[in-house]
Amino acid sequence: MAALRRQIPYTPKAPVRQGIYSQALVLDGTVFISGQLGLDVASGQLVDGGVQAQARQALANMGEVLRAAGCDYGNVVKTTVLLADIRDWDGVDEVYGTFFSGSLPARTAYQVASLPRGGLVEVEAVAVVGPLSDL
Repeated sequence: MAALRRQIPYTPKAPVRQGIYSQALVLDGTVFISGQLGLDVASGQLVDGGVQAQARQALANMGEVLRAAGCDYGNVVKTTVLLADIRDWDGVDEVYGTFFSGSLPARTAYQVASLPRGGLVEVEAVAVVGPLSDL
């Protein structure tokens, strides 16, 4: 049996990890992206402006990680959105729609007790490397 190919893409354009994990892991063409908070890369702090601003920044950070893995938003097949308050869902969904269009990825959303650094939203994703075609 052949070994699976694993690579760890990295970009300084997304927040540097603050724990024992990778920004993403690519395993034989499947990209697993760690949860992204609404952290500003330059300051290392959560962006001001509430949940929509944090969602926009989290998804922008995810885009940088996708690019480092050789993908873009069109390669995303599944996302998980973690919210400090599920009542913020409509605002986050509005922002989400500006990053994803066409064939939308599958998605799950949860309210959680708390997020790292007091974040209001965190987004993780699974993507695939290479072109996709719709049936």
